[in-house]
Amino acid sequence: MADSLSDNAALARASQDLYAAVRRDAPLVQCLTNFVSMNFAANVLLAMGASPAMVHATDEAPEFARIAGAVVINIGTLSAPWLESMLLTADAARQAGIPWVLDPVAHHATDFRRDAVQRLLALRPAIIRGNASEIIALAGGQSTGKGVDARDGVAQAEQSARAIAAAHQTVVAVTGETDYVTDGQRAVRITGGSALMPRVTATGCALTALVGAFAAVSKGDPYTAAVAALSCFGIAGQRAEVLAEGPGSFAWRFLDGLAALETDSLTRESPLR
Repeated sequence: MADSLSDNAALARASQDLYAAVRRDAPLVQCLTNFVSMNFAANVLLAMGASPAMVHATDEAPEFARIAGAVVINIGTLSAPWLESMLLTADAARQAGIPWVLDPVAHHATDFRRDAVQRLLALRPAIIRGNASEIIALAGGQSTGKGVDARDGVAQAEQSARAIAAAHQTVVAVTGETDYVTDGQRAVRITGGSALMPRVTATGCALTALVGAFAAVSKGDPYTAAVAALSCFGIAGQRAEVLAEGPGSFAWRFLDGLAALETDSLTRESPLR
């Protein structure tokens, strides 16, 4: 974990600087994401001031990656044509020095998904964002998750996250009741959020898209980018839950909460632990 409260305070200030950069620069985030999440992920990016582009066709996605600030690849509704586009786009982003983020949705469910995620990992994502079950399985452990559901706790995935980060020289963000971010050496836990989040479809996918927005302005610091994105989600989710009457009202209140974040929210309400 971060060595002291002062380390967390410095990380919160760095996260706040990235938040200000997202608002100022409106980074272009290319999302090759699943059909279920496209609308909500785009709205989350817009609420934060980023610019979403749901460009996934093989004919243009690799070319588009070279002008994007970041690329996000989510394998939720995977198919052979989409996988081809994802591989070409991730490679184009890597060659152009554009950070790309991997969301390995239910990668352990089928042989097709297991093979796909290994091929994508070889293209060196800057950040991997997944739930505890996905991260445990990605490290070769025995997960109790079924499909996209996380049935393991984040604490059980921390060692797996560190192993993946070290092996692939990447940042791993594990999300759940308490989030965990590591680059294999540094690590921090992030509190906040809401128990209503898992009851709104595509919330996790939208978070991965937001991680991409912060990666786009991070100037080669994917660790702080992941921490900043998860911090924004945690604060906005906590605020939205106070007024929500259920999942439906939570969803729009959450978008409003992201849009209403103040310049000093990430330091004044820091969820870092």
